[in-house]
Amino acid sequence: MERPQTRLDEPALYDGVLSRRVFAFIFDWTVVAVLSLVAGVLVFFLGILTLGLAWLLYGAIFPLVGLVYTAFTLGGSSQATPGMQIFGLKIERLDGKPLDPLWGALHSVLFWTGNIFLTPFILLIALFTNRKQTGHDLLLGTVVVRNLR
Repeated sequence: MERPQTRLDEPALYDGVLSRRVFAFIFDWTVVAVLSLVAGVLVFFLGILTLGLAWLLYGAIFPLVGLVYTAFTLGGSSQATPGMQIFGLKIERLDGKPLDPLWGALHSVLFWTGNIFLTPFILLIALFTNRKQTGHDLLLGTVVVRNLR
């Protein structure tokens, strides 16, 4: 028995998604790096006030900034990071529900975990899936599509 066709089965939603995802990632990574630099300056001055205790946060700045950035942009009303918005993408859950910040954070954690332990080659899965889904998309039941509105 075949599953019924849905809006997410429309091939136009996936035209150019992979290259757009790469450019969106580069943009978002750059934004997170700049925000992390700003946070690093704040931690520096906070470290002076706390006699160096806050400086223990330096190693966690980039991951924390990236996690918060992704959680509240993917899990926000636009369902896309700023980079994804610029390149005309958004993320959707296969069950039709909107992503919340927890799902956005989980998406980010699974992306980085997969890349750290399985190398970036894990992303090649997207070349072989009909909806251009990566491993973390498949695990979470999400798909990145063109925002054709």
